Amino acid sequence: MDALKDRVALITGAGTGIGAVAAELFARNGARVVVAEINEEQGRSVVDELRTKGLEAIFVRTDVTDADSVQACVAETVATFGKLDVIYNNAGGSSTRDSDVTRVEVDEFWRAIKLDLFGTWLVCHYGIPEIIRAGGGAVVNATSVVALMGWPGKDAYTAAKGAIAALTRSMAVEFAPHKVRVNAVAPGTTRTSRVMAQLAQLETTQKLTAAHLLGMVEPIDVANAALYLASDAAARTTGQIIAVDSGLTIS
Repeated sequence: MDALKDRVALITGAGTGIGAVAAELFARNGARVVVAEINEEQGRSVVDELRTKGLEAIFVRTDVTDADSVQACVAETVATFGKLDVIYNNAGGSSTRDSDVTRVEVDEFWRAIKLDLFGTWLVCHYGIPEIIRAGGGAVVNATSVVALMGWPGKDAYTAAKGAIAALTRSMAVEFAPHKVRVNAVAPGTTRTSRVMAQLAQLETTQKLTAAHLLGMVEPIDVANAALYLASDAAARTTGQIIAVDSGLTIS
């Protein structure tokens, strides 16, 4: 497995869930992985596990909402591995405090915008110039099915993830001349600990899970799509939003 052989991949939010699974998948495919995670215990745990398996990775504590932190993460990536080839902007997430636009609190709206949209923007802002210096590469953003369909009760999260989808297309056109491909994955409801805890509080859980025609999305399903978009297998794919949603958007 060498889809990312000799590549350096920076994955945000890689301490748990989809990001942690992607870190191992990318590393098993030859990448030297930077686990960029705000939670030091979780981030170091992922790196320790990867190293026990003979895989190459480092942990860099990173707050994707802080410009200095992101800039330092990119700098440490290049200082350690000499370059940056792949960015997977995985960090983000919804909250049970979200609601429709008339009821959601203003601070929850800005939390979603800052974490999901601004965090993605910051990593691209500091990271893409390094990818260009390396001769080109790939950016994979994390949007969501909420950006592709009407979804009640998530207006703050939808605003952030919809903007990421638009930003993905814009950056794909902007950086194609520099051999930088920009795509996004749009997961459906994914079986992570955070999501399952949120689902436990919803009365519509059974209906929602039934709408996933092929069963609940697993973290590895999303990670596999991200791996494809990061690899040369997707050499002519850019500006695309790939739904990994078990048929949710067509049900």
